[in-house]
Amino acid sequence: MTAVETPGSAAPARAREPRGVEPQWAIMGVSSLAVAWLALVPLGFLIWQSFMTPQTATKPAVFTLGNFAEAFSGDDNLALFGNSLQFAFGTAVLALVVGTLLAWINERTNTPFKQAMYALSIVPLIIPGILFVVSWIMLGSPKIGIVNLAFQRLFDTDAVLINVYTMAGMIWVDGIHYAPISFLLMTAAFRSMDPSLEESAMMSGASIGSIALHVTLKLAWPAAAAAFLILFVRSIESFETPALLGLPVGIQVFTSSIYEAIHRYPSNIGLASAYALILLLITSGGVWWQSRISSQGGKYSTVTGKGFRPRVMDIGRWKWLTGAFLVLYALLVVGLPFLVLVWSSLQRFYSVPSWAALRNLTLKSYETVLAYPGVGTAVWNSAMLALGSATTVMLLTAVMCWIVQRTKIPGRWLLDNLASAPLVLPGLVMGLAIMVCYLTIGGGIYGTIWIMFIAYVTRFLPYGMRYNSTSMIQLHKELEESAAMSGASWFRAFRGVVLPLLKPGFVAGWIYIVIVSVRELSSSILLYSPGTEVVSIVIWELWQNGQYVELSAFGVMLISALFVFVVVAQLIGKRFGVKEV
Repeated sequence: MTAVETPGSAAPARAREPRGVEPQWAIMGVSSLAVAWLALVPLGFLIWQSFMTPQTATKPAVFTLGNFAEAFSGDDNLALFGNSLQFAFGTAVLALVVGTLLAWINERTNTPFKQAMYALSIVPLIIPGILFVVSWIMLGSPKIGIVNLAFQRLFDTDAVLINVYTMAGMIWVDGIHYAPISFLLMTAAFRSMDPSLEESAMMSGASIGSIALHVTLKLAWPAAAAAFLILFVRSIESFETPALLGLPVGIQVFTSSIYEAIHRYPSNIGLASAYALILLLITSGGVWWQSRISSQGGKYSTVTGKGFRPRVMDIGRWKWLTGAFLVLYALLVVGLPFLVLVWSSLQRFYSVPSWAALRNLTLKSYETVLAYPGVGTAVWNSAMLALGSATTVMLLTAVMCWIVQRTKIPGRWLLDNLASAPLVLPGLVMGLAIMVCYLTIGGGIYGTIWIMFIAYVTRFLPYGMRYNSTSMIQLHKELEESAAMSGASWFRAFRGVVLPLLKPGFVAGWIYIVIVSVRELSSSILLYSPGTEVVSIVIWELWQNGQYVELSAFGVMLISALFVFVVVAQLIGKRFGVKEV
């Protein structure tokens, strides 16, 4: 029997035919354009501005090479370059040595107290950098530092034990603050090693030190090199430490010079842009070198099964020395910085601990902070920016990861590179690029909370790509194909199948971005305006105003709130199988 086509039967078939642009292509196209705009356009404006003279009311901006000539010429700029490299290299070396030693103690030895290391490693990561620096000023200032005053009273001397207002002091503060990053990276490397080589060396009579130096560290060389370069990039883009410790004594690095060029009168955005491009080239070189080192990791790999549990080495009585090192580290990185903030917050004015000062304990500073103008607005702004940027980044990068890993669109690898490009942009450079961009094109965004939202989303795009891509790789496309065969549209399958299965990496990335967004200062310092302050800006202004006890009280409340957030988020995340942040 031959089927007869009737108008009634043909209509449904024509209704199912796609008309215009399908929703999936519209979503992917808009997402791709958004990533390209965020990653490239501000950088283009930054490069353009670096070749322009300052514009005034009577004199328009013109093309010039003078900004680069000023940035590269003169003894002061040579010292600037040397200071930047010395600070970044010294900080990276210190953080790597301390972090690697901690990871080796924790993973390869029978040291007591090591079970607490992971919990202790979380705390420094949630302490905003500016609070960590302020706490060490209260500890290591030559005039008011508690450590120095205690040393002078104990030994009846005028000598200074530690001076944070020096290059060595800057390296010390940033180095121990970044050591937890090195610890986490090297811990992962030590855990993935085959321990049989160490056991063979031990059975051959090699000493513990010889095994650690000639076997363990050699196998961990690619991870150590990658960790060093990550730490170097993080150090050279650091703003809080050079601004609070370096500027008062004339120690200039690139980040502090960019800040001063913007805030001088008249503002020299062209010179700041030239400094920013130099800094960008250094960080880009570091990231490129890191990728080269990582690609050679196969030379140092060992063959083993997935189920092995490395036996720790019995280091005998040395375990009490390594245990004491863990306690000392916890005291320097977590205990003293937090306790000095607590002590300062309980005083009417900053004073060193003494029996007389104990009679002046008060909660007045907490009352002052809660009533301080703008604190409520800053907390609200930080919360909205953190939650909004984290959600936007994770959703946007989820689409990017799907395009990169699920389609065969030519050039899709470029999207991955674009979304990862902000990784080489230091926070201060990112803030400057976005400021130049939206001051030039207008649109009413500059001076509003939206320009900070754009900065946060751009800055944290690479982290969203990392967390979503690792989860997307583990999803088999048959699940999406089954949904499509059941009649589900692309958007419905993405929302109902892909996103729920991405939940472990998605939620972990969301938590991480919320935390780092609340801490962010370097990009915010150039973009905020009255009414758009965030908590890091309030801390900065309290320090600038000399309100040390109020700053300490606000810092204690912020650190406590972030710690509670992390604990609650981890407990909730366990229900979704959330990966480690």
